[in-house]
Amino acid sequence: MIEEISIRNLGVIGEARLPLGAGFTAVTGETGAGKTMVVTALGLLLGVRSDSAVVRLGSQGADVEGHWIVPERGPVAERVREAGGELDPVGTKDRDGEDEAQLILGRTISPEGRSRAVVGGRSAPVGVLGELGERLVVVHGQSDQLRLRSAAAQREALDRFAGAGFAALLGDYQAVYRRWQKDQGELDVLVAERDRRAQEAEELRSSMDEIERVAPQPGEDVELDERIARLTNLEDLRLAAAAAHEAISHELSSGEVGDAPDAVTLLDAARRQLERVVAHDAALAPIVEAVESASFAVADVATQLAGYLGGLDAEGAAELEQLQQRRAELSALVRRYGPGLDDVIEYLDSGSGRLFELDNDGDRIVALGESVEADRVTVTELAAQLHEGRSRAAEKLGAALSEELAALAMPDARLVVEVGERAEFGMSGRDQVSILLQPHPGSEPRPLGKGASGGELSRVMLAIEVVLAGSDPVPTFIFDEVDAGVGGASAIEIGRRLARLAETSQVIVVTHLAQVAAFASNHLSVVKDSDGEVTASSVRQLDGEERTAEMARLLSGLPDSESGLAHARELLELAAAG
Repeated sequence: MIEEISIRNLGVIGEARLPLGAGFTAVTGETGAGKTMVVTALGLLLGVRSDSAVVRLGSQGADVEGHWIVPERGPVAERVREAGGELDPVGTKDRDGEDEAQLILGRTISPEGRSRAVVGGRSAPVGVLGELGERLVVVHGQSDQLRLRSAAAQREALDRFAGAGFAALLGDYQAVYRRWQKDQGELDVLVAERDRRAQEAEELRSSMDEIERVAPQPGEDVELDERIARLTNLEDLRLAAAAAHEAISHELSSGEVGDAPDAVTLLDAARRQLERVVAHDAALAPIVEAVESASFAVADVATQLAGYLGGLDAEGAAELEQLQQRRAELSALVRRYGPGLDDVIEYLDSGSGRLFELDNDGDRIVALGESVEADRVTVTELAAQLHEGRSRAAEKLGAALSEELAALAMPDARLVVEVGERAEFGMSGRDQVSILLQPHPGSEPRPLGKGASGGELSRVMLAIEVVLAGSDPVPTFIFDEVDAGVGGASAIEIGRRLARLAETSQVIVVTHLAQVAAFASNHLSVVKDSDGEVTASSVRQLDGEERTAEMARLLSGLPDSESGLAHARELLELAAAG
């Protein structure tokens, strides 16, 4: 239920507050005063697309805020909390005994048309408002009367009337239907592309065999490059290492005399010279130690070089040829399945999975065929149950709607709800639902889209909502000039039916008929003032003589007409008597 709505700088409305609450609220006002902006404000709170044209000229933006009373637990509260919003407990309970809470929704529109939504005190995507609106409000206007002409809308109305048990059956059908269509689509692809997939499997198997024969290892190409580079430069490495070893420590055969002393010999000579005089100056002691350490380090390097020379592979040429052949094999794989060796190895892994899938096409086709056939049987059975359920509900709905039309000043009219079957299955089954209007006995029932006027459609739509409210209640209904094309006794009956609907749901009606407004428990008037430049409208809650005067204005165009006032009082008394 909507408690109140605040509007600022929306169209001609400068600033207004609409106290709503439970029951039946009628919104009236002169033409151009801004009644449409009230519906626009509600639409913005329900996630309707924003438009810069609704922002009042010269303002910094339009703001709409709505206060709802909702169950503290349930789908609405859960979605609000998912969006990061909060609910404020109010300490009351609804008809089902559930704790209630206040929910604040807001929408801001910039002069450029950008909008921002607020859900429970937190910014949220505008789409969240739309999701909440689907659970909180049903809006009816002229466009909805046109929608009622469509077969889909008529089927949805019948399905709502059929109740929760039918809705569960429809859900079961749709789950099986989706699976059936998905599996059928996959089966069609497998059968149609069987030859292509077989060729793909053969090519993939050949590729897998080629890669497995070479058996590349992660990082192997890097190791090969390093090893090949070493073996390619083996002689240079040997000469450089030998020369370095000779310079550091060359070993002379007995009786040989070297051309020049090596580094080890020179360091030993330097150490002996210093040791001879170190006793005369203590400052030489650390230098002697450093020379001695250098001598040990150089000797160690000489040993390492000797080991390196001894480890150089004399068979390097043969190994180099093998390594180069291996690198050529890896390079061929990289060219075909690369760009790198890791990609080749990944291709082997993924290709194996794909090959397994392709090799099992036959088994998959058999399994899918069995599943598709089983689901087809189930879909057929469930569709038949849907048809039976709709047919039973159609008879009851037609009778109930005809009874409502009689109360809406169409006593001779009868609504017939027909349920036919299509050749193909769809998401809703095989049924084709048509609501036909028989204006008077003896006439041929005709589809609403061909045989109903705007006023008749308004009454049919209202009759449907009144009847559906008993089996599928909605928290709030908003009717935008549902009485278009209606007058006199028909308008009185529409007002009476709206009041009846308000016994179980909140009803908000924008109307220009006093016969409808008379039945409201809350009457709001959109008042227009003009300062010569900008028209500003505000909303006033009417009671007593003010309400009588507004009713007289609606009846005669004159708020102070004695005959209009008398007629207004008569209407209010009629509405009060029920």
